[in-house]
Formats: sequence, C-alpha cells, structure tokens
Amino acid sequence: MRRVAIVTGAAGFLGSHLSERLLSDGWNVVGVDNFMTGRKENLAELAGNPRFTLIKGDLRKKVALPPAEAIFHLASPASPPYYQRFPIETLEVNGFGTAQMLSHACACGSRMVFSSTSEVYGDPEIHPQTEDYWGHVNPIGVRSCYDEGKRYGEALCTAWHSAKGADIRIARIFNTYGPRMAPDDGRVISNFFVQGWKGLPMTIQGTGKQTRSFCYVSDMVAGLIALFHADEVEGPVNLGNPSEEMTILDIAKQIRMLTGERSEIIHIERGKDDPERRRPDIRKAKRLLGWTPRVPLSKGLVPTGEYFWHAVGGDKR
Repeated sequence: MRRVAIVTGAAGFLGSHLSERLLSDGWNVVGVDNFMTGRKENLAELAGNPRFTLIKGDLRKKVALPPAEAIFHLASPASPPYYQRFPIETLEVNGFGTAQMLSHACACGSRMVFSSTSEVYGDPEIHPQTEDYWGHVNPIGVRSCYDEGKRYGEALCTAWHSAKGADIRIARIFNTYGPRMAPDDGRVISNFFVQGWKGLPMTIQGTGKQTRSFCYVSDMVAGLIALFHADEVEGPVNLGNPSEEMTILDIAKQIRMLTGERSEIIHIERGKDDPERRRPDIRKAKRLLGWTPRVPLSKGLVPTGEYFWHAVGGDKR
C-alpha cells in the first residue's frame, strides 16, 4: 500500500529530520516549502530518494497538493530573528496556510498534526507549563506574530475539528536543537556554538538566569510521530524534555567547554517579552503517546557541535 505523508516546511530544521524519519518508516513523503527560511542543503540526503517529492510552494497562497493519509504542518518561521523579519508572512502561514491544510486534510480524510509551540504560554506565570494553562502573552509585542499566529492556528484546528470533523493533533513544541539548525537563526544553542567555534564572545541576554529545557531533534521527531499514531487525543500535547532545565548561563558554559574555551561570556540587553522560565509538563504525552525523551543534553550537544563546526568552516581551517 502506498502511504503518502505531506510535510510542510520540509526544508526546515525539524521538517527535514521528520521527512527522513517518515521515509525510513516506509512512507512516501511530499515536502512543501517556499524556502523563506528553509534551506535546500537540509534536503540534500533526500534528493535522490524516489519516494520523496518536493513542491516549491507558498502556503499563503493556494498550492496544489496530492491526496495523503498524513499531514504534518510545520511551515512557519520559528526563530525570533526570522519571524521578526517576516511578521506578516508568519501570521499568514499560520492563518491561511493552516486553513488550507485543514481543508486538504478533510478532503482526503487524513489526520493532520499541527506544530504549535511553547511560545503560546508566553512568559508563563506557572511552572512547569501544563496544557490547560492559557498563557501570558503580549498580543502586540515583538514576538506576537509568532505567539499569536500559533495560538490562532490552534484555534483554527479546534474549530475545524468541532465544525467539520477534521482529524487533528496539536503539538506544543518546546526548545528543540540538533544538526541542521541554521547558524543565523538566533536561538541559544546555535548562537553559542557559532560564537564558540569562531572564538567570538558568547552573548547572553540579561543575567542569564532565565531557564530553558532542551529536546534533541530525534526525540522531537519521535514525539510527533507518536502523536500522529495515537488515538483519541483531545487538545494540545506538550512535547519537550523537562529533565534538564538549565539556565542560559549554564548552557553557555557547557558549550564554551565543548568549543575549546576560547570565548569570553558577556552580557547584553535582554530582549523584550523573553520568557523567564520554560519547562514542559509532559505527563499527558507519557500517558497518551507512551513517549518520553531519551537523549540527554550532554549527548545531543556532541553531534550538534560537530554540525556547527562544519557549518562555520572549521574543517577548512
């Protein structure tokens, strides 16, 4: 039987890893990307695979798509420098783009996984964050195009489910890292590795006492696939790794050691609406999906660091 999965945002960091995993699981994968933030090199290993098809298309407009049994809707700028550079596009792809994918899912009778984000919790007032927490978000702040875009995408999925019977799953994704992160995407781990390998100062916003919980990309992909296959899942599901909540300062020190301790750590002005603490409560994912992250940060940082070493040209020095 020819099973087809559509992955939007397939040329992105997470989308490319998910596409590879689906192919290894026997799916035929149709990737969709407009390459606004996705990168062709992320798909280099898939280019010769006869079961992978790439559609260059912008979901803010109508895109012709084939029938599919599965849809993983990941298309959206996902890091602060990217979505702040493309705020309107971010809102539109999470709005019209999500509606288009929901319509296609209903037409095909397929199940759709929508990639939401921990950003829907904003700067949370409860810790760790549970799925029944409504969030503390600035709707007109510098991060609002992404935060509110994803909140609206969740609302669209919920409305299509209740009004039209759409088979949907909502994944609230927490800080994911690994190879293929863009060197300029502005996220903490990518910033520190690029700065460390180049011998530049490692820049920490504010005191560095704010915390994050990092999930390796293979664990996140496994969580998304488990969410797709799970039956009778109501509402959003947190996906992330709560076991190693760390301060930004501590993660900087750890990456500084991995990159040869050539960089000094300096502090700069903290960005607006930057969350103070972030850690997922994943009891729902454990119970309904049977999913638990397996890769500790100390192990996941090794291939991530190797990737960034090559990305900054370290192998050519």
